[in-house]
Amino acid sequence: MSAKENALSIVRRLRAAGYESYFAGGCVRDMLLNKEPQDYDITTGAKPAEIAKIFSDTIPVGAKFGVILVMVDGAPFEVASFRHDGPYLDGRHPSHVRYGSLREDVLRRDFTINGMVYDPVDGTVIDLVNGRQDLEGRIIGINGRGSFEKRGRVNVGVGYAISINQIKNFLGHLKSGGIIDHATLGAQAVTDSEGRVRIQNILESSDAYRRGVRYGDELTRFGGRNIRTANAFKNVLGIFPRDWRVPMTVVRDGKSYDLNVRLAGVHAKGALADKIKAGPPPKKDDGKPGKEPKDSKLPIPKLPIPKLPDEPRLPTLPTAESIPESVAKFYEHRDGYVNFYFNREEQKRVWKALLAHGDFSSAKGAWTIASQGPGDLPATFELADTQVSGALPGGKVSIKIDPADPKLGEELGPVGSGGMMAALHLWRRFLIHGIQNFGSVTYLGTMPIPDQDGLMDCLVGVHGGVEVRFLCHPTTGQLVALELFPAGDVDPCEIYFSDYNDHEGRKLPRTIHVKCGDAFDQTYKVTAYTFK
Repeated sequence: MSAKENALSIVRRLRAAGYESYFAGGCVRDMLLNKEPQDYDITTGAKPAEIAKIFSDTIPVGAKFGVILVMVDGAPFEVASFRHDGPYLDGRHPSHVRYGSLREDVLRRDFTINGMVYDPVDGTVIDLVNGRQDLEGRIIGINGRGSFEKRGRVNVGVGYAISINQIKNFLGHLKSGGIIDHATLGAQAVTDSEGRVRIQNILESSDAYRRGVRYGDELTRFGGRNIRTANAFKNVLGIFPRDWRVPMTVVRDGKSYDLNVRLAGVHAKGALADKIKAGPPPKKDDGKPGKEPKDSKLPIPKLPIPKLPDEPRLPTLPTAESIPESVAKFYEHRDGYVNFYFNREEQKRVWKALLAHGDFSSAKGAWTIASQGPGDLPATFELADTQVSGALPGGKVSIKIDPADPKLGEELGPVGSGGMMAALHLWRRFLIHGIQNFGSVTYLGTMPIPDQDGLMDCLVGVHGGVEVRFLCHPTTGQLVALELFPAGDVDPCEIYFSDYNDHEGRKLPRTIHVKCGDAFDQTYKVTAYTFK
């Protein structure tokens, strides 16, 4: 049987037991859009305990909130009781629920387009909140409480719900003037027959795989939240931009593993901008009405189907010709950006804050850094324009750099570091040459880093064939971390700077912590800086 037929069987059994029951939420919206629903949720006048008596295979995932899973042919169906929610003290769950009527239940839902219910027995839609009218007019009407978990896309015109947490997380990226993509873990999660959320179809190229996540692992926490259903995981994932590192917890063989995982983008870099630039594909219009869902045995709504575009509407990017003369000075075109003017403004803001800790433009000679390395053994670094070398506890390492054609992606020494020497070279280059002369520099947005509070401003530089990210503290302006990406789908070299002290009128770190993946982890305590 299809998912729709199984959902109908649940409704029939609930009604046979004397309880009012309907399809609810997103599946109704999708049917009105002539889309095949991904899943079918059911709302009913039965309480969780009563539902459990009717069906032999249930999982009380949220019984105290009026929600229970009914298993049919091994697949879970969410069955929720008509209810009125108490206040959301934690921003996610009601402090209590009061069971009520169908009207109270639809009025507690976030948006009007999700507040319609469908009677699958006689094929009618019950719309108490004017959701169909809003759907036809492409309006997102707020019904009761705003959604704080629903996944949506911020600026590409293909989502519908934007959460408060999502706005907070994406705000720094929005200030970049760029076209922003959502994040993916590089793995799918499913709810198994026992109600556990398990990892499925993980990409070997993903950071999650490199951190040790494997097929079949149980996912219990993600992004600081407990995960009890696969849908909850999708909702939490939707509030993060690409490139963010988020904590997650998986369980394997009864043992929990706490990880920090770097999220990839849903689209390949540049693909989203290309899609918007190209515009929507030509619409095929043969004058015939839209097709019914494949499963035509069950009735579908007899109401007029709203005439909506086949593809989501994509935003139209401005052109120099379309900008009024009065604001033209505040617009700069660059591929991949809505307005690069704002990116330059953010670059200047971050650089100005960093420059307040010292001007290195005159320190163009060789730098010598004396330190105590792993095992409290002496370690010395020599950083110059054409060569970087180190006398380290594990031996000497040196790379030569051709200023006319630097190929830093080929210089990954010491072994396992992901390019520590090249990263230190780029650190020196950035401090000396700044955002104007380093190479290509853009403002990415804000992002977290492990074991640090708040979100760091991120400047992205490209030089010598590698990408390097400079992460600066939003309050102090100091450079907190540097990440060198020698190539795609590999762990970057991460350098963390701390314990800043004054040296000849400039602030310099006394602790340099270098990491690459889970195997390379070294700390250097600086004892002296010498500039020639």
